[in-house]
Amino acid sequence: MSIRAIARDLYKAQQKISAIEQKIETASVSEVDVLQAELRAAKAEYDMIRRMLDGEKASSSFRKKFGGTGLKW
Repeated sequence: MSIRAIARDLYKAQQKISAIEQKIETASVSEVDVLQAELRAAKAEYDMIRRMLDGEKASSSFRKKFGGTGLKW
């Protein structure tokens, strides 16, 4: 997956978190628990995508730096 696609997914996840947080502010007491569960799941997805993006950036420069070692990736 390209860095651009991962960054796009990260942006969508960030927007989802913002939308849920806004819903929590205006939600009734009975809806808050459900929305908080959705928020936890959305934040977990955001963190996973963020780690993917950070890993993709790191591995890309690693490959360039050590590309001439003769090892096949």
